[in-house]
Amino acid sequence: MDLNVVILAAGKGTRMKSRLPKVLQPLAKKPMLAHVLETSFRLDAHKVIVVYGHGGDAVQAEIERYFPDAPIEWVEQSEQLGTGHAVKQALNHLQTNTRTLILYGDVPLISEATLNRFLNEVQPGECGVITVKLPDPTGYGRIVRDHAGVVREIVEEKDAGKEIRKIDEVNTGIMLADSIDLQQWLPTIENTNAQGEYYLTDLVRISNEHEVPVIGCRVKDPIEVEGVNDKRQLAKLERLLQKQLADKLLLQGATLVDPARIDIRGSVDIGQDCFIDINTVFEGKNCLGDNVRIGPNCVIENSVIGSDTIIKANSVLENAVIGEACDIGPYARLRPGTKLGNQAKIGNFVETKNIQMGDGSKANHLTYLGDSEIGEQVNIGAGTITCNYDGANKHKTVIGDNAFIGSNSSLVAPVNIGQGATIGAGSTISKDARDNALTVTRAKQITVDGWQRPQKQPK
Repeated sequence: MDLNVVILAAGKGTRMKSRLPKVLQPLAKKPMLAHVLETSFRLDAHKVIVVYGHGGDAVQAEIERYFPDAPIEWVEQSEQLGTGHAVKQALNHLQTNTRTLILYGDVPLISEATLNRFLNEVQPGECGVITVKLPDPTGYGRIVRDHAGVVREIVEEKDAGKEIRKIDEVNTGIMLADSIDLQQWLPTIENTNAQGEYYLTDLVRISNEHEVPVIGCRVKDPIEVEGVNDKRQLAKLERLLQKQLADKLLLQGATLVDPARIDIRGSVDIGQDCFIDINTVFEGKNCLGDNVRIGPNCVIENSVIGSDTIIKANSVLENAVIGEACDIGPYARLRPGTKLGNQAKIGNFVETKNIQMGDGSKANHLTYLGDSEIGEQVNIGAGTITCNYDGANKHKTVIGDNAFIGSNSSLVAPVNIGQGATIGAGSTISKDARDNALTVTRAKQITVDGWQRPQKQPK
């Protein structure tokens, strides 16, 4: 039977104290709702429906940025009158011969494995709810089972008596039912409760009235079903998620100096024997070859790093492709479009942008290289700048194999430096330099004898 997923994402999130809609609050630098959607897509759902409310335009725009081609159906809940009312808004979008799984945009860590187990344990023709046992169940709806273990009722905290409140198994809100049952039963739910809201949990009572079994599927890890209502809870889940991601790297064989001091905001594929020091941040999609070593305080974003490469402390790589056995940093910044061959070196306080550098070439310190094509075995001295921008347009610098660029040189693009060419230190090169020749541009050095520095006049 086909599966629909309905994600409730209409909450304002007042306790977040933020202009950003609640479901767009970032977890590992990605909106909470995006985490839930990713998991939903992996379930091969026939249809994914998001019920939105506060900040709807912003929510749709941001999610479409993450999933530009995803078949998401958006349904507005103009008034927030409870979970039952929210799901009711999606009823016309459900086909009758399907099942519907109900998730929440502020419960971001529910796993694919748990949901697949839930889908397998609850059969078509049954209703299901994911539950969890908590040491302190205060504030949660209690799961009331009969002697056979079938869920008979979910009682909200404010409606629960003393005995019911002693129950430590609680409702997570995640439910599964046949779509035709939802279409028939949801309109009958009333709001005669302490909150004056339409509770989705009333489905349990209605299911039992129609002799439809309600299966309680208990989640093993409470973190999976923990919701986020304020920034403290968001920060708690951030650290728990980061621990999970760090554990995954450790199980893949990475050496992490301190698993508590690494942040993964995307994905990291690693080879064997990788070493990652403290406070490294990975963003986007990254790939590390074998024996890559990353020093402390580095930021690696959407980059590919070849085997045996060393990234030294405090370096930033963004959309860069690094060859094998390269030496980067410390304090290097590799901006988008940087492509380095094997055994290249980018040293301290060197910035690159949109360059290709051949095997064995190096820029050891205090250099800016932009919009450049650099050959093999090129030496670029300290203080060299490629002057690639004329105030309106970018221009390209081409440096041939085995060229030597002396320190404190300015290469004014567009310009070609020939193979084996040498540029004398302190030169400003605005015309092509020939192969295997020395090119130098300097003002004549003079000495003025008897010259006196200006003196401050006494006050």
